[in-house]
Amino acid sequence: MKKGIVDATNKQMAITRLRSQGINPREIEESKSILHKELALGGKVKNQDFVIYSRQFATLIRAGVSILESTKILAEQTSSKPLKKGLQAVEEDVRSGLTFSDAAAKNPKVFPALFVNMIRAGEATGNLDESLERLAFSYEKQFNLKKKVQSTLAYPIVLLFLTIVVSVFMMLTIVPQFVSMFEDMGAELPTITKVVMGISVSLQSSWYIYAILLLIVAILFNFLYKNNVKFNYSIHLLLLRVPVFGKLLQKSAIARMTRTLSSLFSSSVPILQALTIVEKVIGNPVVARVVKESRSSLEQGSTLSAPLAKSWIFPPLVTQMTSIGESTGSLDYMLEKIADFYEDDVDRTVDALKSLIEPLMIVFLAAIIGTIVMAIMIPMFSMYEQI
Repeated sequence: MKKGIVDATNKQMAITRLRSQGINPREIEESKSILHKELALGGKVKNQDFVIYSRQFATLIRAGVSILESTKILAEQTSSKPLKKGLQAVEEDVRSGLTFSDAAAKNPKVFPALFVNMIRAGEATGNLDESLERLAFSYEKQFNLKKKVQSTLAYPIVLLFLTIVVSVFMMLTIVPQFVSMFEDMGAELPTITKVVMGISVSLQSSWYIYAILLLIVAILFNFLYKNNVKFNYSIHLLLLRVPVFGKLLQKSAIARMTRTLSSLFSSSVPILQALTIVEKVIGNPVVARVVKESRSSLEQGSTLSAPLAKSWIFPPLVTQMTSIGESTGSLDYMLEKIADFYEDDVDRTVDALKSLIEPLMIVFLAAIIGTIVMAIMIPMFSMYEQI
């Protein structure tokens, strides 16, 4: 007789694992102890982990390894706990007779709709290895593009945060020492010094009020962004309208949309279904709305390119090449070329912005800190002249 603990997603999987070890279980109960529960924040698979999994899965299938064996191998070697659990559940369902796509569809938090539908199309056409290659290539392209955009936007955000922290520190620790000195001397102060001193006094006396207000605004923004569709749409629209950075986000969204559509079309996913998937996974409600209008246009017998041409988001290049692709029957090829063009364009834009942002942000930091220093030094110079 043996007694112990086995890690499994359900009772049937626990029985299967024990029998594979030569153990015939007589009684199985789910452990309720918190000591036996894995703590996972969010439970979602990171993009990087899923990109690696997609490429490894495509490589194994291309090498002739069965789906079941590939799933088992990848479940054992992945370091992502959510992905490991998802693959273990898929492995169990495939063993019981389900197709891989149906098993993956039961775990939407792990396997996105794009992945499931391209796998399903590959299973139906017998070209699963080709579908997986397209998937892996598409995910790698999108992941690299996203990382480049994030790295470009991260630098000014971090520097802005540091500027605010340094400014607040100076207002709370350095400026107050000169405020008392200026008040004792009773000298006439310039406007810039009065403004800086006023901000410093306000921060010292009411810093907790500002902190609470900032926290409330952050919580309210996060809540509305996640739960209010109109607010979420307005924020994305505002970001797309921001000079310089808005263009970068626009090009990135176009590249992601056309790359995804091209991959779905190439895998023989029906066009209406493909547009529905893109609408859900695009990650930008402004672009998603135009995609939804394009799907409605196709349902009414019109073209895909007509709603794109009416929207300011899509430049003439996109609409013209899409229209040519529709008329010549090579829409997947045209969309792939659009994606290639905008991915290269994003690369060039990112490189140009990186060389431009650094000096601009340094000037911005110097201007803010310099203003505070100047507000202190100007009265001091005046006093020295009088002495």
